Amino acid sequence: MLIGILKETGDEKRVVVLPEIVQQLTKMGITVQVEAGAGISAYASDDDYKTAGAAIASRDSIITSADLLLKIQPLSSDEVKKMKQGAVYVCFMQALFNTDKVLETVNQKLTLFSLDMIPRTTRAQSMDILSSQATVAGYKAVLEAANQLPRFFPLFMTAAGSITPAKVLIIGAGVAGLQAIATAKRLGAVVEAFDTRSAVKEEVQSLGAKFVEVEGAADSKAAGGYAVEQSKEYLDKQKQRIHESAAKSDVIITTAQIPGRKAPLLITKETVGAMRAGSVIVDLAASTGGNCELTKNNEVTITANGVKIVGNSNFPSQMPSDASKMFGKNVFNFIKLILTKEGQINLNFEDDIVKGTCVAHNGDVVNDRVKQSLAQPTA
Repeated sequence: MLIGILKETGDEKRVVVLPEIVQQLTKMGITVQVEAGAGISAYASDDDYKTAGAAIASRDSIITSADLLLKIQPLSSDEVKKMKQGAVYVCFMQALFNTDKVLETVNQKLTLFSLDMIPRTTRAQSMDILSSQATVAGYKAVLEAANQLPRFFPLFMTAAGSITPAKVLIIGAGVAGLQAIATAKRLGAVVEAFDTRSAVKEEVQSLGAKFVEVEGAADSKAAGGYAVEQSKEYLDKQKQRIHESAAKSDVIITTAQIPGRKAPLLITKETVGAMRAGSVIVDLAASTGGNCELTKNNEVTITANGVKIVGNSNFPSQMPSDASKMFGKNVFNFIKLILTKEGQINLNFEDDIVKGTCVAHNGDVVNDRVKQSLAQPTA
């Protein structure tokens, strides 16, 4: 059985697995081929992969011959067509958005596992790439904000007078938000955090931040840890409360997303206009439309009063070494579910994690959530 590992393209600097994971795969009797230069940006050389037991091969050779292909970002349409029918393809597909790419794998009769679809259950925690990469994103977002802000984060008592600490507002207290809170507090900022889920209040406060509450939120217990859509009445109250907090903030970091939907708009251009000149917004929801009305994905927008809006949805790529280490461990823990001890593919769709993560199999879309996305009319 052959597992293929490809080099990421474009600005992606991570690699799907590092040599330490390859070594574990080869110990299982699996043949592993790695594209030349796949790990260079994550500081893993071809020699490191060879030492771990892998063979270095060309991209085309790996794509056409792999029984199990591992990747972070999806392949191009032409590359999907080169894969052999029946092969297993594991990547971060974002299947609820990239339905056209899902259909390409269906046409090629591939078995597609979309890593962003891994159920957020206790058993699946060791495979949860969204959580591990959100940890990186939350950390890097604060460092980026500190770098962009023309003021200090901590309180300083100097001979030239006192410097007051920066005020930071974190919107969304999931994994990324909680890591952002912890990092901002370490840097000495005064931190407030907002989330529609009252259940996270204790976690926010345990990190030393003030929890901004808006009464009347819809229950999110059935959403597997995600935010849910709210009523118009609640959204109006939320918008006003966020506006009030944002106007007093030096830094805002937004992380709010709803699976399969456009990111909720939480920071209007009027709110941005009320912020102090030189303030910074880092929008981690940029790839799904952004939580800020003025966000542009992968760009820094500067407003008339000098507010910087950083639209960056791939901060993990800026920490490729540790981000790849975490990503690869998640991937390895997942693929162990679809491999026998002898290193052969064995798809057990009675397993809730395998079933929940599988998007396409035997020429059909098999994931109910993706089916619903395909059934929705396009705008």
